[in-house]
Amino acid sequence: PWWAALNEKVGENKTFVQNMMNDDSVPMGYYRVLREIQEQAPEGTIIQAEGANTMDISRSVLMHKNPRERIDAATFGTMGVGLAQAIAAQVVHPDRKVICVEGDSAFGFSGMEVETACRYRLPIVFVIINNNGIGMGFSDLPEDRFQSPAMAYTIEAGYEKMIEGFGGKGYSVRTPEELSASLKQALDDCMPSIINVHIDVNARAKPQKHHWLTA
Repeated sequence: PWWAALNEKVGENKTFVQNMMNDDSVPMGYYRVLREIQEQAPEGTIIQAEGANTMDISRSVLMHKNPRERIDAATFGTMGVGLAQAIAAQVVHPDRKVICVEGDSAFGFSGMEVETACRYRLPIVFVIINNNGIGMGFSDLPEDRFQSPAMAYTIEAGYEKMIEGFGGKGYSVRTPEELSASLKQALDDCMPSIINVHIDVNARAKPQKHHWLTA
């Protein structure tokens, strides 16, 4: 009976997550963005994921077949290692695609390393899942920025322009169609690129029945 109950719950969770992955509404949520990455990543792609919701959700969406094809903050949840991990992966495996998936908060820890990627012409695709904040996002801010919440970021930050200043390619996307086209182009171009994905500021992970297990 316990196995039957467990399998039933697993099936329910898979259906719930699949529905979120298939949701094409705009602005997009985390699951739709990650599904596009999963579908377009060629076999053997090394994927790095960093951030709170970004990393957590990616663990249930981005699949891999071989060891070390997926890299993240691991047990200790160390922040700021994402871009360095992606750069190291590309240096060690120059013949493989590397996709670095970052929350906008996570990108802030070591974002200037895109200069390193451009300087060494490493064709990493950096995907920034941008919800305008740390953990939770914000759609508007007080006119007096000093009254903004501490975890709020600049609304509509143009992260894609950073890499253009170093000779890379930048994309700003909001819809599934734009994301699909930009990701395909970035993977085909074989040059350092940033895809700045503006998502729903209210997007969240799948609700947990026992929230204390994921606190």
